[in-house]
Amino acid sequence: MNIAPVKTRPTLRAEDTRRRIYDAAMELFREKGFEQTTMRDIAAKAGVALGGAYYYFSGKEAIVLAFYHEMQEGSHQEIVDALGGHRKLKDRIRVVLEKRFELLAPNRKFCDALFKHAPDSGDPLSPFSKETEAIRERAFEHMRLALEGGDVKMSSDLAPHMPRLLWMYQMGLILFWLYDRSTNQSRTQKLMDKSLSLLVGLLKAASLPLMKPLRKMALELIEIVEE
Repeated sequence: MNIAPVKTRPTLRAEDTRRRIYDAAMELFREKGFEQTTMRDIAAKAGVALGGAYYYFSGKEAIVLAFYHEMQEGSHQEIVDALGGHRKLKDRIRVVLEKRFELLAPNRKFCDALFKHAPDSGDPLSPFSKETEAIRERAFEHMRLALEGGDVKMSSDLAPHMPRLLWMYQMGLILFWLYDRSTNQSRTQKLMDKSLSLLVGLLKAASLPLMKPLRKMALELIEIVEE
């Protein structure tokens, strides 16, 4: 009868310590930036020994991957619930995008530095890396949910590729947002509005029978990109 408490208490303490290190790191990343923050800084702010910080996270990169994971998983149910209130595809895609920007907004300075890692798929912090594959797949799932419940019927050959393509569209918007110096990033909002209307219009047109030859050419290009 006395075994269970003894086994659970260290686990709770460990989770508390891990969370304290994570929160300290995120605060420092926002204040100082990713590159300028060291594991020693994080350990000091969290009130743990440097070795303790490394025990829970192998380095700053591991903390960033935890941030990516938390951002995706933490928003999943909110996205599902929000999608239930919309039928138009434009509005459903917007739900996913706006939730992403809402979560990224407090970490804009931090994310700006992270995007320097994006082009190199061999970098574990790149959104195209092997290390971020599960997180990327979760993002694809959000776009798939947006598409499935929408009012635009897509051709069967194009539909399987759309979640990935919409994720790439999202990444382009995020990059624009990071470099947008307009008040409250208003230019990003305008770009989202205009591009979403164009995107949905193109999806409708792409499914027309007379577009099949062009769609075939587009799919060949997509398959090259996805290899």
